[in-house]
Amino acid sequence: MTELHALTLRQAAELLADGSVTSSKLCDAYLARIAEVEPAVQALLSLDADAVRNQAKESDARRAAGKALGPFDGIPVTLKDNIAAKGYPCTCASKILRGFVSPYDATVTEKLRNAGFVLMGRANMDEFAMGSSCENSAYQKTKNPRNYDCVPGGSSGGSAAAVAADETVIALGSDTGGSIRQPAAFCGVVGVKPTYGRVSRFGLVAFASSLDQIGPMSKTVYDSAAMLDVICGIDPKDTTSLPAPVPEGGFAKNLEDFEKAPSLKGLRIGVPKEYFEVEGISDGVGKVCAEAKEKLRSLGAEFVDISLPHTKYAMACYYIIAPAEASANLARFDGIRYGYRSPNATDLISTYLDSRGEGFGPEVTRRIMLGTYVLSSGYYDAYYVRAQKVRTLIRKDFTEAFRSCDVIFTPVTPATAFRFGEKSDPMQMYLSDVFTTALNLAGTCGISVPAGTDKTTKMPVGIQLIAPDLAESRMFRTARAFELERDKV
Repeated sequence: MTELHALTLRQAAELLADGSVTSSKLCDAYLARIAEVEPAVQALLSLDADAVRNQAKESDARRAAGKALGPFDGIPVTLKDNIAAKGYPCTCASKILRGFVSPYDATVTEKLRNAGFVLMGRANMDEFAMGSSCENSAYQKTKNPRNYDCVPGGSSGGSAAAVAADETVIALGSDTGGSIRQPAAFCGVVGVKPTYGRVSRFGLVAFASSLDQIGPMSKTVYDSAAMLDVICGIDPKDTTSLPAPVPEGGFAKNLEDFEKAPSLKGLRIGVPKEYFEVEGISDGVGKVCAEAKEKLRSLGAEFVDISLPHTKYAMACYYIIAPAEASANLARFDGIRYGYRSPNATDLISTYLDSRGEGFGPEVTRRIMLGTYVLSSGYYDAYYVRAQKVRTLIRKDFTEAFRSCDVIFTPVTPATAFRFGEKSDPMQMYLSDVFTTALNLAGTCGISVPAGTDKTTKMPVGIQLIAPDLAESRMFRTARAFELERDKV
């Protein structure tokens, strides 16, 4: 039998349903696992063990009374530290929010509570979700559970590491330019960036509002599909959320039916030449991607060549739009209303300047300055407006590509997880997201699925499957078929 701390969401739900295990026993197993590995991994910024045990007891009482809130009642879930949970810290891994406790639940948190999930700690991240390695946290550097000398990726590195290290059953992260998919690939777990608007952003501390999206990180494709069933849906508190339909019975039920005969016959998978012509793709990543294509082909999928010609502008476009939106969103952290206030300030202006200067880390400061610059008089049209026009072209590229294919196949990252300090140059760090940012600009959905191991670095490699807007069901079926084929002995 699989050890309790290594269960998938699906397995945990089955054991709880048949009475083989209680939520208290399950949560105790995870608390013991955290005590064992967390000193090395450092995936969590905070954990209230008493609160975990109390939630587990409440879940057990509901099940004993025949009033379980759903199949996942009593299962641990970990939240990235930029997703609000009432009564829990919400620091965004920043000094400027040290000690801040959220007074309300994010919509996704409320949905998790309503489903009976047990909140299991707050996951570390790059400060305000700005980074690709989790090295920008103001508090600690999360290690990659596959190799402690390597980064877990970012900005949702803590969530990815917690799942990979078996410190939680499943986790939520946020994805602005690849911040779920990239760390998922680095840590060898599944990460999903849903269609923009599929999941409410209410209660997610904003980085770049037109790009941010909450999504699941899990051990299997099925688990991510089941979690998306829980958290998706229109929300009156978020005017960008969509009244988007889901398959009858939900994404997970759709997969259960598909698993009975997981064929991809007739599926057209597009391979964009621009993604495979980028300099810096390692031999290991290229080899695993080639093997993954053969597995998909063996399932009946047909590969077609496509072009996404404006891909080469995606990184430049992203690093204009995202900092611009960040500079506006982070203006609220001023040392006045909440968060850190400099003890050295002597007047109103110095309160603003010193609090922000001392409270924000170097990467956040860099992006605020860049964003303020591109929005300033004389540069707004030259940079920000032009970037938005290019964004439209990038989205049109995807729309056109999906006329000739059903799903798009790409690597997630050019190389596997790098070592701490290896990419001290910000520009080198930004290139870690070269295959993921265009998807956020376009607003479509994508998934990172573990595909194999780089024989040289001995680290996980992920493949990215991209589907059209609101076509998560197609994306999940393709990914699950690949997963089943990958795991064949």
